[in-house]
Amino acid sequence: MSLRLAERGARAVMLQQIFTVIAPVFLIAALGYFWDKRRLPFDTAMVTYLASNVGAPCLLLATILERRPQISEMLDMVAAATLLVVITGLLGAGLLRLLRQPIPVYLPSIMFPNAGNMGIPLSMFAFGDAGLAAAVAYFATMSVLQFSLGIAVSSGRLHWREVVGSPVIWAMVVAFAMIGLDLRLPDWIGNTVQVLSGVVIPLMMLSLGVSLARLKPSKGTLSRSFGFAVFRLGAGFVVALGIVNVLDLTGPVRGAAIIQSSMPTAVFNYLFALRYGNRPDEVAGMVVVSTLIAFALLPLLLAYVLS
Repeated sequence: MSLRLAERGARAVMLQQIFTVIAPVFLIAALGYFWDKRRLPFDTAMVTYLASNVGAPCLLLATILERRPQISEMLDMVAAATLLVVITGLLGAGLLRLLRQPIPVYLPSIMFPNAGNMGIPLSMFAFGDAGLAAAVAYFATMSVLQFSLGIAVSSGRLHWREVVGSPVIWAMVVAFAMIGLDLRLPDWIGNTVQVLSGVVIPLMMLSLGVSLARLKPSKGTLSRSFGFAVFRLGAGFVVALGIVNVLDLTGPVRGAAIIQSSMPTAVFNYLFALRYGNRPDEVAGMVVVSTLIAFALLPLLLAYVLS
């Protein structure tokens, strides 16, 4: 009898912990969704630029320099993100070839998960500062790959200027150098970076909700979008399990890597499809469908990484 009560108590604690992680992401994204439906002002272009080019680099610097994780932990997350993109890219390309579907349209949406809007807050709420630091390193790597390899796949050519000029790359270089040299930012710079980093996570979650409200999937191709969305989520999770075992990741770093890799299709994939004329309505379908499925499966994902 006491054993059963203990098991029920453990389940109740686990469910409460899962709800605590999911609720902020869901509620703030819902706020963004209904904000847009009420036609209230929200400049997505400005918010995206601010979050990507100012907030994200500041968040990376503030988080890594405050927690000062081992360089090996950061390199593990860089390796995990890179392997995830390479392996899912190869699997996705093989599937698209088999189904005779255009690679520039669908492959970026299979390769690049939503490591920013969803992955960072979920990792932070699940594992605290350690999860946040790992998730930010993963997100920074994914951003570099998306704005280099992702654009190359979508457009057919590599834009080196966007890669070299990415603020996230330079923030990562500075963070690694300062940890390696055991340096600290002056207080006035550190405080400024800390304040700017605070805007990123709320803006990302609000932007996710607004994006879901504005995306208009093509009804005629929703079945195909659904299939590729399921593949993105399933392949991301399975490949992540293999990666964390090969890299021997443990604790919050392992959990953050699995969460980040299992996220739905990134909204940036839709923006690239729109820019390069790669069937944006179908890519929008992948973003919306994979996000809705991901929200439904989040309790199972979190139960796994938190157990």
